[in-house]
Amino acid sequence: MDWKLLQRLCTARGISGQEEEVRKIILEEIQPYATSIEITPLGSIIVFKKGAKRPRTKLMLNAHMDEVGMIVTDIADDGLLKFETVGGIDRRVLCGRPVTVGAGVGGVIGAKPIHLLEEEEKEKSVPVKELYIDIGAKDREEAERYVTPGDPVTFDSVFDTSHGMIKSRALDDRAGCAMLIRMIQSELKYDLYFVFAVQEETGLIGSRTAAFAVEPQAAIVLESTTAADVAGVDKENRVCCVGGGAVISFMDRRTIYDKEYYQLAFQAAKKAGVSCQPKRAVAGGNDAGAIHVSRGGVRTVAVSLPCRYLHSAVSLISQEDFISAQKLVCELADRIAGEEQDD
Repeated sequence: MDWKLLQRLCTARGISGQEEEVRKIILEEIQPYATSIEITPLGSIIVFKKGAKRPRTKLMLNAHMDEVGMIVTDIADDGLLKFETVGGIDRRVLCGRPVTVGAGVGGVIGAKPIHLLEEEEKEKSVPVKELYIDIGAKDREEAERYVTPGDPVTFDSVFDTSHGMIKSRALDDRAGCAMLIRMIQSELKYDLYFVFAVQEETGLIGSRTAAFAVEPQAAIVLESTTAADVAGVDKENRVCCVGGGAVISFMDRRTIYDKEYYQLAFQAAKKAGVSCQPKRAVAGGNDAGAIHVSRGGVRTVAVSLPCRYLHSAVSLISQEDFISAQKLVCELADRIAGEEQDD
């Protein structure tokens, strides 16, 4: 498979509320294929694509454009930048990370040197309020030539496809966006709506407003979810595993998923000849939390990619899982839109 589209999406910078670069790429990819495109006041993209048939169920597929990151809050007299996190970042992954500030200013996240720490400090992660970003400016005046409070900060990362894996930042949820783009670029069996949502990481904002506008009867949410098949985690606590196929959730902290659609997802995977796995924990949340309670309620299912090191500078997914999830979602969309189920 050609991963150039996913690479373009993952290397674009777009923290919550500042998704313009990602939105531009998506629009370039879908405009020749979409029947209609609407940009909401908050910046989400709503796409309608006409298929060969009218659906029995009005279906909306959703993925979010934004990524976790940071935002500059202040510039100190010595030229160092103070910041806050945007979205749920584990502060343990921050110190020493190279970042890009604003329109392309390189920096590194710093903290008090280890040889100046007290013994008890060495065993603890550094609070965000004690971290800073160093862009090499000698003082506030020089830093202000390049940076202002409110500027976005994103991790610098790789995009690597070796060993059958994909390693990159922002796989949550640019992988989902890539799947939706490929569906829009293909021939569809049924009319479908697609949403590329803003601000998922800071409160499911874009999906909430887009679902209100579309008024779907059903929704499929494409996401990435934490894979815990890593060192130090017992087998029974691994939740889901990279290489095990797409992940289907029955419940998380925001949503109890439609039971029939949950079962239908496994049927669709079998029909498509791909693997899938249940998410064996009630944890986290995604855009389904806002979509399923929109207006009078929306029957919702989530299809996620198992992803190691979620919300960090470099995440990891399986190429095979991506391809399997794409096939599963296409089959599941046809079944929900056409109300087709196995006997």
